Amino acid sequence: MDVRPNIIFIFSDQQRADTVTREVTPALYAYSEEGVRFTEAHTAQPLCGPARAVLQTGMYASDAGNEINGIPLSETRTLGKYFSDAGYETAYIGKWHLASEGLQYRDTPIPSGKIYGYDFTLAADLPEFSSDGKRGVLWEADGTPHPFENGRVKAYTDHALEYISRPHDKPYFLMISYLEPHHQNTTGKFECEERVSEMFKTAPLPADLKLKGNAPENYADYLGLCRTLDENLSRIVAAARAAGGKTVFVYSSDHGCHFMTRNSEYKRSPHSASTHIPMILFGDGVPHGKIYDAPVSLYDLPPTLLGLAGIPAPPEYRGSDLMPYVLSGKRAHDCLYIEISESLKGAAVVNERYIYAEKESEGARVAWLLLDKAVDPAETENRLYDPVYSGVLRSMQAKLDAFIKETHYLKGARRENKFKRLFLCFFRRRRGK
Repeated sequence: MDVRPNIIFIFSDQQRADTVTREVTPALYAYSEEGVRFTEAHTAQPLCGPARAVLQTGMYASDAGNEINGIPLSETRTLGKYFSDAGYETAYIGKWHLASEGLQYRDTPIPSGKIYGYDFTLAADLPEFSSDGKRGVLWEADGTPHPFENGRVKAYTDHALEYISRPHDKPYFLMISYLEPHHQNTTGKFECEERVSEMFKTAPLPADLKLKGNAPENYADYLGLCRTLDENLSRIVAAARAAGGKTVFVYSSDHGCHFMTRNSEYKRSPHSASTHIPMILFGDGVPHGKIYDAPVSLYDLPPTLLGLAGIPAPPEYRGSDLMPYVLSGKRAHDCLYIEISESLKGAAVVNERYIYAEKESEGARVAWLLLDKAVDPAETENRLYDPVYSGVLRSMQAKLDAFIKETHYLKGARRENKFKRLFLCFFRRRRGK
């Protein structure tokens, strides 16, 4: 008899880490106290398709050839394939975003075989176009449509509950990929039921969202969508536990949301608002009440998920199985690597305190941002030319250099603006700073 656990991976879209609170997501918060909460989890690419490529391949998005949206995932051994080869049933429900070239399958079925490694699929490639908050459609692998009109989150959850309740003669890996709390692309709004968003009409804005952007008119609906996910998470956990057997639950998101405070949309930047994500593990065999506050990345989830099932991670995986580090209390990483695309081509390294980023310009790498989260929670003060941070700058540049040497994602040598540095140093001395 196979005693390995079922693994249910709940994946949201565009959810900030700071939404995991008793007030906004009470169920998820309670589950985080029951299991392991990773307080310094970051995406490896703050963009929908590339982040999903990281999850399915275990590699950086540039490794997989999916550094921007609209590039189909190459036929490769996905996360589902590794579980399937190890004797698991595999199922995928919800948003895929790795089949289309451009917006090719925005409102049509994903062609058979475009979701690699999953035995059962009920999905849409771009549900932000093929559905809205209330109604839409998911398709089986053979193109059979499953329309819904009772709410997108509820519909995805209902399908997940139907799968969980089936008889299973071996353990299963189920991934449920929601669109929420992502905005609705066809309307530009966060489409939340008024009864839910009303709960958050007076919710205070985080410091970074007090900058110029569109959070004041959208934040209540955004938090309402997080609460809607939370209500449906409870349904999934209850159904899995009622079905019996061992089950491990993993909850995370592809990236955060900065509400147009950093550029003209919602992500695609190295700021914490774009990169800092929820990451929580709980269930049978997971350590109870652990907080792990060292940096971890989305690229750590594939080896961690396989590790929960006793499946060895392949050598090309970039991340680490996090459970041994949780148990030992040791650091899995000194810092994390993040790639930025579409808004510009950039890369960053981040740890608990600092963010350092460069961008590619005219064939060279250009220093872009150095942020100190400890003294500047809103991340508005660029410390790049502050002499107090010269040692930090050199250290973070060396860390990014090591990643770029490995990935070749940014081209050219780093170009320093020494004149600007000297001028600002002189200016600060004149002002007594």
